[in-house]
Amino acid sequence: MEIRQYQVEDEIGWVRCRVLSFLDTAYFDNVYPNKEVYENPAIELVAVENNQIVGLLDIEYEIKERTVCSRGTGIGGMIWHIAVHPDFRRKGIGTQLLKAAEIIAITKGLNRFEAWTRDDEWVNNWYVNSGFKKVESYLQVFIEGNSELKGAIKSELPDLFPIQAFAHYIGEENEQIKKKFKRVYECNCYEKMLN
Repeated sequence: MEIRQYQVEDEIGWVRCRVLSFLDTAYFDNVYPNKEVYENPAIELVAVENNQIVGLLDIEYEIKERTVCSRGTGIGGMIWHIAVHPDFRRKGIGTQLLKAAEIIAITKGLNRFEAWTRDDEWVNNWYVNSGFKKVESYLQVFIEGNSELKGAIKSELPDLFPIQAFAHYIGEENEQIKKKFKRVYECNCYEKMLN
């Protein structure tokens, strides 16, 4: 297996790897037909085996403090995507991608990585085992159907009727929100200081 810089001709394999790796996670519906292009510089790595993209890692990083990352001090990098194809998991590919990115990040003057992820236990454990610390969280709430929408969302536009909504809940009544809505995720922020 080879870890190398992402190239434009990798896009189809990158998209396929990301989609397949997200299917059995809380991000199952977070599907895009194209790879994102970042406004700021980025570390974009892929893991390749037999000409197939089997892992990926995208980190957009700051030139000016707090323009990409939401917290911390110094120049950071936001991990937007890290994924390993399900047929290639448990082989250390994610860890190898992270280590390669750390080396690049240090040479570019970054002092930390930030990552946000939903509450899949195995994903959160990977971050902790990789040296990240959980520093913040909030709830992501998917609101669907009349019973959930009633009292939560109302249109002020005539003849416009919401059918579903996506919201961030940053309050203190997490358990109440989890009881009221069927699909709620805790979104956790992890931070790793680079040496």
